[in-house]
Amino acid sequence: MTVAPTITTDRLILRGHRASDMEIFWDFYQTPRADLMDKPSSRTHLWYGLMSEVGSWVVQGHGGWAVDLPDGTMIGQVAILHPPHFAETELGWLLIDGYEGQGYAHEAAKAALDYARDTVNPPSLVSYIHRDNARSKRLAERLGATPDPTAKAHDDEDIVYRHFGEAA
Repeated sequence: MTVAPTITTDRLILRGHRASDMEIFWDFYQTPRADLMDKPSSRTHLWYGLMSEVGSWVVQGHGGWAVDLPDGTMIGQVAILHPPHFAETELGWLLIDGYEGQGYAHEAAKAALDYARDTVNPPSLVSYIHRDNARSKRLAERLGATPDPTAKAHDDEDIVYRHFGEAA
C-alpha cells in the first residue's frame, strides 16, 4: 500500500494527513484567505476532500501532504493531485493564516515539485490559481511556472500556470 512519504526540508516536514488535520482545515476554510479557493460547504465535504487526497496516494501514487514545522505545528498543505475533474496533474498549496510571507509555501511547494519530477513524473504539471490570488501567482513564478492561456482551467476564474510538459 502506498502512503505519503515523509519529506524533510531545511525548515519543514511534509507528512501524510492525520484525522486531527480536519479541524485545522475547517478553521482555515472559514477565513477570508480561503475565499479564492474551492472550499467545502460542510465538514462532510471537507472529509471527502481530505480523504480523496489521502486515497490518491494508494490509487495514483501521489496526493496531499500536511506541512509541519519541526515542533509539529501544522501550517498548511501541499499536494500533487489529478482527480478526474482536472485536465492535468496539479501542484497545489495553501498556508494557514499567520505563516505567509516567511518562505514556507515556496519551500514546501519546491519539495513537492522536486518529488513530482523525480518520482511521479507526470506528462505535465500545472497549478490552477484564481486570477485574483496574487501571492499564489508570484509563488508559481518563483517556482519557474509560466501562465498557459491555452490550457484548460479547472474553474473559469483560474489561470493555469505550467511547471512543465504539454497539455494532456
